Amino acid sequence: MSEIKATEYLLIINDGPYGNERPYNALRLAMNLGKHESNHVRIFLMGDGVQCAKKGQDTPQGYYNIERMFTSVLRAGEVAT
Repeated sequence: MSEIKATEYLLIINDGPYGNERPYNALRLAMNLGKHESNHVRIFLMGDGVQCAKKGQDTPQGYYNIERMFTSVLRAGEVAT
């Protein structure tokens, strides 16, 4: 039986939470990577990306709630600014 090697991922988000899909796609990837115990996911927020971690966001119609996605990522990973 082979040993499962731990893999570390660092995702950098530097776009604001709404207006394009990059933060959404990064968080979606982080949530899926975090489902595997052998993965360790870190998210680094810089520039406008820091706004993604703001609590109590007003989600524009037609967008996913980025705050809720961050909560899910924090259960299995880390977020730094």
